[in-house]
Amino acid sequence: MATSKQPVTVPTDASVDEFLAAVPDERRRADALRLCGILRDITGEPPVMWGPSIVGFGSYRYTYESGRTGDWPLVGFSPRKQQLVVYLVGGYEERYPALLTRLGPHKTGKGCLYLKRLDNVDEGALRELVERTVRVHKGVDRASHDRQGD
Repeated sequence: MATSKQPVTVPTDASVDEFLAAVPDERRRADALRLCGILRDITGEPPVMWGPSIVGFGSYRYTYESGRTGDWPLVGFSPRKQQLVVYLVGGYEERYPALLTRLGPHKTGKGCLYLKRLDNVDEGALRELVERTVRVHKGVDRASHDRQGD
């Protein structure tokens, strides 16, 4: 008998403060705390743990072409060992190339922005990328509402 797979990345009751306090690298922890404040400021939403390692702000409903639906944070991040991973709107690389040029050192992936250090990036450009992501997910900007991959 087939069972439906339950999503792992869903809001939990885990403490964001405890999660961030447990980030082992002092620099990464400081960057994560600063980024958490930036994302809270932009979204107006409280931080919530999504699964075991993503701090998310707000949520939106996505629909795959297959018809499968789910929920995902408007924007989120994870303080990984090698870098901060910021979850943005899918396709942001093609939508906002000028902002990425302004941003400074970073790497990109499908819906993910990888930053080594917040001090090395243009905070204004980062804020604008986040603001645009939130507007797209809220349906204010015309763009795809495809889910950003885990």
